[in-house]
Amino acid sequence: MARTRGHWLLKSEPTAYSIEDLARDGQTFWEGVRNHQARNFLRDAMRKGDLVLFYHSNAKPPGVAGIAKVVSDAYPDATQFDPESRYYDPRASRDQPRWLVVDVAFVACFKHLVPLATLKADAALEGMLVTRRGQRLSVQPVEQRHYARVLELAGHPG
Repeated sequence: MARTRGHWLLKSEPTAYSIEDLARDGQTFWEGVRNHQARNFLRDAMRKGDLVLFYHSNAKPPGVAGIAKVVSDAYPDATQFDPESRYYDPRASRDQPRWLVVDVAFVACFKHLVPLATLKADAALEGMLVTRRGQRLSVQPVEQRHYARVLELAGHPG
């Protein structure tokens, strides 16, 4: 039986890496995930071909800025081995890496950001993780119906 396409929300501060940066670069690896639950989503559930809502966090206002696509399965994050990297982890080894990345490719920028306040106010998005108080995971699964609704709110064809 074929696996259905997954949907995700990835958070990034636009001053660190924005949807516009991804549009310019075309593709990047999603580094710096240092939360075990988020890492487990990368490892156990996210797959090549899955679609991503690209979320600008710590912005005014925060919200969904565009779409990306996962173009690789998870593999070890090289930054965990680099003592010069801010993501260095002295407990990680090449034989037993602790942290993972996936490659993501640009799909689209929304004409207008879909603000978090709009997401929270929309009854059709009830239960979407990013709308829950205190939900800070940088990698979150998104139900297909929620993904489709965010595209509607953005005025983006699905």
